Amino acid sequence: MTRESTMKIDILHAGYCTSPEHLAIQGGRFRRIHFPAMFALLRHPKFGAMLFDTGYSYRFFDETKKFPKRLYRWMTPVHLREEDLVVNQLARFGLQPQDISHVFISHFHADHVGSLCDLPKSRYVYLPHAFSHLRNLPPEEDMKHAFLRGQIPSDFDARSQEVDMSKSILLSEEYTPFKTGYDLLGDGSIIGVELPGHAHGQMGIFARDDEGKVFFFVADAAWLKRSIVENRPPHKIADMIFSDPAAYRETLGKLQTYYLTHPDTIVVPSHCDETITQLSTVGHL
Repeated sequence: MTRESTMKIDILHAGYCTSPEHLAIQGGRFRRIHFPAMFALLRHPKFGAMLFDTGYSYRFFDETKKFPKRLYRWMTPVHLREEDLVVNQLARFGLQPQDISHVFISHFHADHVGSLCDLPKSRYVYLPHAFSHLRNLPPEEDMKHAFLRGQIPSDFDARSQEVDMSKSILLSEEYTPFKTGYDLLGDGSIIGVELPGHAHGQMGIFARDDEGKVFFFVADAAWLKRSIVENRPPHKIADMIFSDPAAYRETLGKLQTYYLTHPDTIVVPSHCDETITQLSTVGHL
């Protein structure tokens, strides 16, 4: 990872849902906990302001008004305030929605792509198979994939910048046990890696900030940091919503290996309340 193209990195979140802890991690307590919908603001010296995911928006509520999609709202109750919206949080940094040059999409679950429609100039960067299997889904199957098609902009294809998977790069020991990845901007500043299991084509990214800190955004490869530290997956019932439960557990094992051998890297699961609270920029501007 190059040090010449380092960035300012801010950890934010756009709303949260609640779910029982014992479903998120084996041996968890029988109580509901917060799952913030993390997104990251990456300010690059050449490419300007970019995002990793976007969290929730009010479109989630619009899209889940009617049955059967209303079940999504019931299973994971969502809490979202006006000030939580991506567009309002960008304003805190002196940014407008049109200033976002790229959005790196980890996967297309509703809590990760809620504000794509609010970002009129962004290029959408993602692994091709993350969206290809959703493109022609019958609407009645959306729920099974936590996908809300109304959150996808009408000009999505025109602004898509699918990762060219034929151009993978061999990663240095800095990334062990991850062996191959993708140089998403062509300057080594953001390295994408596939994190299979939770969803088709799920992508995590490595990025270094201007203080030399390395961040590893792992999306939903683990819901809680504790899952990575202890290699403790969710309850078996969660397998019902995973694209490949066996791959999920293999990925989690790799994450633990990486975490234990790279103690200085800041590993960021998208929904770990403890991690997001610790790192969040909100309230410190």
